Amino acid sequence: MTAWGKLDLEKQIRANIVSLKVFYLFSFFAVGSLTPLLSVYLANEAGLSGLEIGSIMSVGPIVMILFQPIWGIVCDWSGKPAKILALTSLLAGVFGLGYLLFEPYLLLVAVAIALAVFQSAIIPVSDSITLQYTTRIKSNYGKIRLFGSLGFGVAVFMMGKLSESFIGPAVIFYAFFFGLLVAAILALRLPEEPPKGKVKVFSGMKELFKMKRFLIFLAITFLLFGPNLANNVYYGLFVEARGGTYTGIGIAFLLAVLSEIPFMRMAGSWIHRIGLLPITLLAGAGSLIRWGLYFSEPSLATVYVTSVIQGFSLGLFIPAALQYIRKVVPAHITVTAITLYSAIGNGLGNWFSTFTGGIILDHSGIYAVYFFYGVLTLIGMLLTIWLMRLDNEHKVPRIKADKLEM
Repeated sequence: MTAWGKLDLEKQIRANIVSLKVFYLFSFFAVGSLTPLLSVYLANEAGLSGLEIGSIMSVGPIVMILFQPIWGIVCDWSGKPAKILALTSLLAGVFGLGYLLFEPYLLLVAVAIALAVFQSAIIPVSDSITLQYTTRIKSNYGKIRLFGSLGFGVAVFMMGKLSESFIGPAVIFYAFFFGLLVAAILALRLPEEPPKGKVKVFSGMKELFKMKRFLIFLAITFLLFGPNLANNVYYGLFVEARGGTYTGIGIAFLLAVLSEIPFMRMAGSWIHRIGLLPITLLAGAGSLIRWGLYFSEPSLATVYVTSVIQGFSLGLFIPAALQYIRKVVPAHITVTAITLYSAIGNGLGNWFSTFTGGIILDHSGIYAVYFFYGVLTLIGMLLTIWLMRLDNEHKVPRIKADKLEM
């Protein structure tokens, strides 16, 4: 390749990296604008009961369980994940505006279902595109994904302020639409790996269910990732129980989300040093320490300080998990595998930990919820140790050092 050719290639790589970073920034800005404040809007503006709000908020995880694997199959079969990502991002943004158009409860449930169907594709498909591209150019997935945490954190702070201004709480839906509109446009510019042959519909799913190590890792994801996501539902109640105000709850959430950024940035070098599954085990240990502290009824200051453990746990787990799947799953069904992983973590694990946590909350209080999360996390860590032994038998190579940092 000539010097000019190398220069053009470097420019193209940098442009692709920027597109991926900005996509994550705006797509997670959209999610951060809507998700944390939707329940408040439904209670105060739509006048729904607690049961009605709970049913609407539970639609997302249930739909993810069903539709995320389907989106993965469609992407692998079509070989055009970026185009599908653009379409689903746009439609999710449009359906998000439906909350402003309807008032009857059943119509709001229909809006929630339609929104979740298309939103369920965004994170796993974008993660798959990013992971495949960064693997090919030997770059760092974590340094791109951290822009999602940045977008989410900025959105939570901004929407809280704007909702209390003259604009009103309806701003969360306009911000959601705007964020996903920009994300959809950017998705059309994302690097798309050439298809490695056509995949027969559902054949990839059957192939995945025959992979022992992949299935064990799905169980680990269920046990480690599910409680971390469900914590977003109960964390505000926990902070309030320790004497925190609404402002304090917002600060705690902001610290927890933004703390993911430095750890995602460091994840690549840590993975190179100690390996993928040891990083997963370390992330689980961080979560176990956090849940143990919360069960012990710590001071409010301790709660604020330890909120950064979320960044440690998720900032390490997410990059390690995706790269592990990339290693053990054949390339032609990567998107299917990642969407199934997301369905188990974001969907089934999230729903189970949230639903069971609610039952425990009613019977034993908020601190018992975190004892339960600690038990799930401990089991997940034990499964990780078992999987590490299986990996040693298969002699899975470690991720190589990142050669291109951007």
